[in-house]
Amino acid sequence: MNLSPNPSSNFTPAPTEDLLNEAKVSDIKLALRKEPEIQNLARSIDERDQIQVLEFGKEPAVQVSRFSDQILANMRTTKVEDSGELLKQLGRIMDKFDPKDFQKSSGGLFGKLFKKGEKMIEKIFGKYQTMGSEIDKVYVEISKYRQEMVDATSMLEGMYEQNYQFYMALEKYIVAGELKVEDLKNNQLPQLEAKAASGDQLASMQLDSLKNAIELLEQRIYDLEMAKMVALQTAPQIRMLQRGNTKLIGKINSAFVTTIPIFKNGLIQAVAAKRQKLVADSMSELDRRTNEMLLRNAQNISQQSADIARLAGGPSIKIETIEESWNIIIKGMQETKAIEDENRRLREEGTKRLEQLQDNFKKLKQQ
Repeated sequence: MNLSPNPSSNFTPAPTEDLLNEAKVSDIKLALRKEPEIQNLARSIDERDQIQVLEFGKEPAVQVSRFSDQILANMRTTKVEDSGELLKQLGRIMDKFDPKDFQKSSGGLFGKLFKKGEKMIEKIFGKYQTMGSEIDKVYVEISKYRQEMVDATSMLEGMYEQNYQFYMALEKYIVAGELKVEDLKNNQLPQLEAKAASGDQLASMQLDSLKNAIELLEQRIYDLEMAKMVALQTAPQIRMLQRGNTKLIGKINSAFVTTIPIFKNGLIQAVAAKRQKLVADSMSELDRRTNEMLLRNAQNISQQSADIARLAGGPSIKIETIEESWNIIIKGMQETKAIEDENRRLREEGTKRLEQLQDNFKKLKQQ
């Protein structure tokens, strides 16, 4: 029997966040007891059919057990460990960045000879071109990991709602069983006890059967209560995983997805600015030698060379901006590592807790 929440029912469940709270259980039960759907379910229980009693509410109970296994599988297949390797790889790349590469030395970065300066700038260009390519590869993997976290968070939301459906179905079976037990104890049981006390042998036999049926039904209700508790305690575990994923997504967005392209573009522009500076310095050196031969034009050419040097030497992105981007990425790596360590610890605790719940539930089923 499908006992998912009935849209046509007069009973409107509380929002999921409020419902899966032990403080709300008694209110939910009181509301369900008045539902025609639950009353009909209680009347459909045949206390004389032991198989029906033993299998009462079987479907949602089995689903909860399978669902808990699914949660555990999700915990065990997480890729947090893979992301840790990505952070180590990114850390090794970021360690290659040296702000001194973009600062002036006391004698000028490029030296007096053009060829010497050209070799130096080509060396710097090659270093950061390689670094940029390596960052691109890590950036692609980090973006994939971020998307996996987004997908996992959406999947967990669906699992949370599914867990809520199992919880509600179990609660309905439990309430229906309790109504049936109350009816048997308050109506049929006193009548048979009175007849048996008067010496009616048939009534005595029926009384024994009824007491056995009540005992079986009460045991079944207890089993369903245990399954319901598994669903109830699974909910915060799902939310714990979601919160961890959300923190990771936020940190990846702020420290990596946004900052890495800025840092990489800053490197490109800084190297280009250094290359322009080399050209300007070379022109300045050429002008200085020309001035020695052309004394009459020395003042004019010198002024023009200085203007060209100032114009070509000003980068559009400052070295401070690159350093700040670098610091943001390094800080993001540290914070993300801390979040992942915390998520791993919480995930391990949640796994142990769910496994314990599963073991307790299975032991109860075997009793």
